Amino acid sequence: MKKLLLAILAIFVWSFASAQTEEEIKAEMGPKKDSIAAIQKRVDALQAQLDALPGWKIGAFGTIGGSLSQFNNWFSQGIPNNSSGNIGFTVNAYANLKEEKYFWRNAANLHLSWVKLDDKDDPNDDDSFRPTTDVFNISSLYGWKLTESFAISALGEYRTTILDNFNDPGYLDLGVGGTWTPIPDLVVVIHPLNYNFVFSSGDDIFESSMGAKIVADYTKKFGDISFKSNLSMFQSYKSSDYSNWTWTNSFSYSLWKMIGVGFDFGLRSNKQETLNYVLNNAPTPDPNATFDNIDNELQTYWTLGLSYKF
Repeated sequence: MKKLLLAILAIFVWSFASAQTEEEIKAEMGPKKDSIAAIQKRVDALQAQLDALPGWKIGAFGTIGGSLSQFNNWFSQGIPNNSSGNIGFTVNAYANLKEEKYFWRNAANLHLSWVKLDDKDDPNDDDSFRPTTDVFNISSLYGWKLTESFAISALGEYRTTILDNFNDPGYLDLGVGGTWTPIPDLVVVIHPLNYNFVFSSGDDIFESSMGAKIVADYTKKFGDISFKSNLSMFQSYKSSDYSNWTWTNSFSYSLWKMIGVGFDFGLRSNKQETLNYVLNNAPTPDPNATFDNIDNELQTYWTLGLSYKF
């Protein structure tokens, strides 16, 4: 009985000592965490000063995602013998010039992805990688500063696909107006004088028109996190059927050096593209479709995978 009591006492003392040690370690960690936070604030302040300096700022980051799989005699599914895969990547690049009286901002966005499904039991199926997401956008914005946060500006923006139907359709916006930069990371473009050139073989559906161009771009880096959000909108003065907007977002978290995890998603609304799809490319085309009787469904995409940056 005496030995049992001694053993229980020893366990109690050991537990108490461990608890004390854990509390002591946590107490020591607190000031160090505060010190790290303070250092990070100083680093962020220096980075802000660096970003405010005149001259060129050039950079790029993106996401790579993909998967491969193979099934043999997996009878619970409709195609028991198959190999499949998908791969996609996104690139966001910029080259910005900032001077005392003017700025010149250039950006490019590319998002491509492919998918394949090879039915081993069907020798006539298409076993190649087929493009599924195809986005290409390039823009150039020049502004002459009237104040530190407002400038008169001119914008050129081109959007199309490059894997399928290059420049069919393609959109070129050219316009003038004003650019507002309330904070260094946010750029808001409002151009009431803008012409939207549309290039397409389907001239009876796609039409160029005059309208207003609105662009909002936010690019920010928080420590190991890079974030970019871009909204590009055209409002046609001729008809809302010719209006369109695209909103793209990219997130990247660095895990080791330039490698990390990335997530991209995009939203798009374009009634001309919707009508063209319903008339010509849908599984069951509708020859009676018009702008007035179709639903302008929201277009979306997303990619999750490894990220990289330069």
